[in-house]
Amino acid sequence: MVSGAQGSASSVMGQLQMQQAQRNAEQAEQKARALQAQARVAQTEADRAQENASRLQGSSSQASNDAASARRNLSSMEAFGDINAGLSDLSSQIAAVLAPPETSASSAGFINSEGQATGTLINVTA
Repeated sequence: MVSGAQGSASSVMGQLQMQQAQRNAEQAEQKARALQAQARVAQTEADRAQENASRLQGSSSQASNDAASARRNLSSMEAFGDINAGLSDLSSQIAAVLAPPETSASSAGFINSEGQATGTLINVTA
């Protein structure tokens, strides 16, 4: 009978080991499914980050182009300002050369009691 009891015990032990192995396999499968789900989430986030990086790269390039254009416009405006100032000086010089001579007090008309020229002398000769 001892040998029968040992056989029974051995059979129970075998069943317990089998059940434990089955539980271990199920737990490993659950863990694998959870890790696969986490991997999918991480991949989705990585894809979004890559798309965002691409958009930012495009925006950065556009901003660099805008900055270069602004610098060119500034240089043009500075050059235009220099040309405008030169033309203004030239215009003043031309106006000074072409201006009629200053009128003397005698051609200004009348001198008031304070010595100021008043009135206008009009030439009526034809």
